[in-house]
Amino acid sequence: MGEEYGRPPLADKNRTVVEQRLAEVERGDGVRETLTVEWRTQPLHVEVIDMPVESLYFNPGTHRIRAQRSLDPDQDRSLQQAPWAKDSQEYLRQLLRGLPADPRKRDPDFDELKESLRTDRQKEPGLITRDGIIVNGNTRCVALKELGVTNMRVGVLPASCTWNDINAVELALQLRPDQRRNYSYINRLLAIEEQHLLGRPEADIAREFRIRTETCRQDLWILSCLKELIERSQDGKQRLRLLDFEKQQEKLRELYRRYVRESEVNKDDAETLKELRLAAIALDFSKTDVRLIEPDFRERYLDVRLPEDLQPQEAEPIAVSIPGLNRSFKPSAPKAAQAKSLTDMILKAKAVVTAEDESMGERAASATTIYSAARQAFEDALEPAGKDARVRKRKRAAPDRLTDACQDIEQCITDLTLAKASGSLDEEAFDEAVLALRESLTKLAVASQRSIKAPGDGVAWLREAVRKEAV
Repeated sequence: MGEEYGRPPLADKNRTVVEQRLAEVERGDGVRETLTVEWRTQPLHVEVIDMPVESLYFNPGTHRIRAQRSLDPDQDRSLQQAPWAKDSQEYLRQLLRGLPADPRKRDPDFDELKESLRTDRQKEPGLITRDGIIVNGNTRCVALKELGVTNMRVGVLPASCTWNDINAVELALQLRPDQRRNYSYINRLLAIEEQHLLGRPEADIAREFRIRTETCRQDLWILSCLKELIERSQDGKQRLRLLDFEKQQEKLRELYRRYVRESEVNKDDAETLKELRLAAIALDFSKTDVRLIEPDFRERYLDVRLPEDLQPQEAEPIAVSIPGLNRSFKPSAPKAAQAKSLTDMILKAKAVVTAEDESMGERAASATTIYSAARQAFEDALEPAGKDARVRKRKRAAPDRLTDACQDIEQCITDLTLAKASGSLDEEAFDEAVLALRESLTKLAVASQRSIKAPGDGVAWLREAVRKEAV
């Protein structure tokens, strides 16, 4: 079930105006404009009318700015308690025209929309309830108000519309492939989670959002991870917000994929990897830097560079008893626990730093020092990690290319069989390709002679084969 926000103050007046204008459309002789929406799993054609923009209400439950509402916790609480109040509607207007990652700044996409409405007018109608709540077109309404346009073309939903219907219709419209302005990354995650909490299977959610089921599972994991980070970042009244991770999409997706692969090998290493990469993401390192962090990153590169006040205290593991056996064991994963402790310190420091509250004084200065020291330590550790990664990549380059060539030859065998069966083989071209292969193998043998001093069976075979060919 979605949240209920009740009816706005002008609901009855708006219903009267809507009914009058729908009746006028019904009596009219001209071409009637309709809008097709998905209504309770079925397509529905709704009538389009003009409505005064000043009588319409921004939707407090819109998915478009759900994450951005946390920009100002006090205003968010007011919005939750009194969504139709003037201040709450003004807060929604500010968020609708702001950048998803930082709603305090004006979004260039909003200005493009406004310019389009100024020059080309309203191409597509919005959608409202009969109470005057905007289901689709909230951002357009903000732009029209700024342009001084008095009326907005809107489709009108049936009189029986509920808040669940509002959420479902808005989501269906926004997921149409022809939508120009998609949900921001975090708001899309929240929309997927909302459907998941309603009990819908992941396969159905994936189909509706036009993604793979594995991607749906990935997005739910990422959002759960972010919510946990926000709880862990709590430091007094300050804590991080979902919108603080709006620009981290690719890093988080790479983290999920790497975490899943590592979990299949070693769960403890996977947790250590996750914590260290989340710390680097919180410190706002680039995707290529975060990619360098592996489970051994801390012990190999980071520990010696961390200042003493960022070194987690070594906790004595608490023995866990096994009921009925009179035996106990010590919990594993001390590396993961230490990595988590470090991440928590960084998260708390970032929460205070991003709050930009001048009244915190020494507390803000201390958080800034911790955050800066952690970032410098990670930056210093990433430098040797990057060098080692490049060395490992060079070491693997030659074997990897030869493995790829073997796979191509295996595919060539299949293609050769199929070509023979269909009588489509170009024998001359194939012969020329084999001669090129012989030349390449000869060059490879010569290079291995210069590079490898103690050849194994494979290299010995290659050299012998080429030697016999030369005789």
